[in-house]
Amino acid sequence: MSHNHIHAHGDPSKIGEVRLIWAVAANMLLTLAQVIGGLISGSLSLMADALHNFSDAASLLIALVAIRLGRRPADAQKTFGYKRTETLAAFVNLLLLLMIGFYLMVEAFKRFYAPEPITGWIVVVVAGIALIVDVFTVLLTWGPSKNSMNMKAAFLHNLGDSLASVGVMISGTLILLYGWVWVDALITLAIAGYILWQAVVQLPKVAHLLMDGAPSQISLARVRGLLAESPGVVNVHHLHLWQIDEHQIAMEAHIVLDDLEQMEQIKSPLKQALSDKLGIKHATLEFESRDYPCPDRNEP
Repeated sequence: MSHNHIHAHGDPSKIGEVRLIWAVAANMLLTLAQVIGGLISGSLSLMADALHNFSDAASLLIALVAIRLGRRPADAQKTFGYKRTETLAAFVNLLLLLMIGFYLMVEAFKRFYAPEPITGWIVVVVAGIALIVDVFTVLLTWGPSKNSMNMKAAFLHNLGDSLASVGVMISGTLILLYGWVWVDALITLAIAGYILWQAVVQLPKVAHLLMDGAPSQISLARVRGLLAESPGVVNVHHLHLWQIDEHQIAMEAHIVLDDLEQMEQIKSPLKQALSDKLGIKHATLEFESRDYPCPDRNEP
């Protein structure tokens, strides 16, 4: 079960789509079982975990669709291609998680003030089934997680969901043994907190990518230094760095040369250095002479 997600951008050829489909199906069936069990038993924590699993299944389904859309080649409308579809999917999933998390917290506080009877053994049985499905999904996502941040997030969240299912089982057991119905609301709060924490942590990363933010692993100063230290380069300006998607970094820059006739001899080594040392494969370099009145010359 993955919320995110965030982060949904891997190389589609390296992601097991069949595993994703199995994970979606397993989580949808689990959601149905948890909803039925929650309604019969009266357990809010079971319903919380059901919503959690439903959001996971939805996010995995969106990720699967986004991966397939991301395979589409670039065209006249989307000249960089469709890979950022996965980022948009992650953003939608995170907003959904925020809404679910806040809803669960409100409902949990209501239960603290107005407890309802809960059938503990149903909670334990359904949570046990959930744990089995969670472990199954963890195993499905473990392999692909080695090559994709999207699937890495799926793996980590499924691992967390397994712990949540253990918490719900503990809740049902305590209700059975001691009649502590308040534990159900407490577990619900813990699940809601976990959901909100994941959303809050991942949202800035997704928003940064959608805003064409510079990759965190490369500083603008380092790029400028690499360009400026090349023989024949007098000035570097209009330098912009951004991520097309999770794996592709792009940049553009205006470079003033001491001798414009040396442009071809300078350009190839510069592009090779950007690719080899910084991983920038998409570099657009515009070369200028000292006398060219570039309106962007005063830009950093």
